[in-house]
Amino acid sequence: MESRRGRPTAAERDRRRDAILDAAIRRFTEHGYGGTTIEAIAADAGVTKRTIYAWFGDLAGMLTAAVERQHGYLLAADEPGSEAEPLEDAATRLVIALHSDVSIALHRLVIAESPRFPEVAAGFYAAGPARSIAFLADHVGERAEQLYTLLLGEPHRRRLLSLSAAPTPTEARAHARACLALVADEESTHPATLSGRA
Repeated sequence: MESRRGRPTAAERDRRRDAILDAAIRRFTEHGYGGTTIEAIAADAGVTKRTIYAWFGDLAGMLTAAVERQHGYLLAADEPGSEAEPLEDAATRLVIALHSDVSIALHRLVIAESPRFPEVAAGFYAAGPARSIAFLADHVGERAEQLYTLLLGEPHRRRLLSLSAAPTPTEARAHARACLALVADEESTHPATLSGRA
């Protein structure tokens, strides 16, 4: 609920923004990207079209914002003065985020719509996978793509096919640890290719 005096507080703006993105994701997953309109999202979220246009620009901007929100684990790491976290913790948070119900729904949406809306696929990749790979590169250098692929792996494919549930934190950590072990084994063979975070 907005503050009755003056402009909404930062917390109120964040809640409203999240409500809009939640409404957009529901619309996207139920009706597809091409079947979703700004008007419908505004009505679902209880805001004006002007608010959506001001914050997100258009539908593609809303989808990009939804993807970026799923990659919230990157934001804390990007803050000035933030300390480097252990690689296993970072990898575990990545698994939890990318194997979540919302991330899976967005991934399915983009795969289905990419032939008709290639710009949406490009925006998804830039806001999601490319950022995650760059994040991992701070830890493992040029092996970032390999590690990212492993952290998705067959468990992610099974999630996309609705064959398994989202991992628990314990399961996510076990998966991350196994992936890191594979990368470490490769590094022991080619030690010059793995760089730690400074």
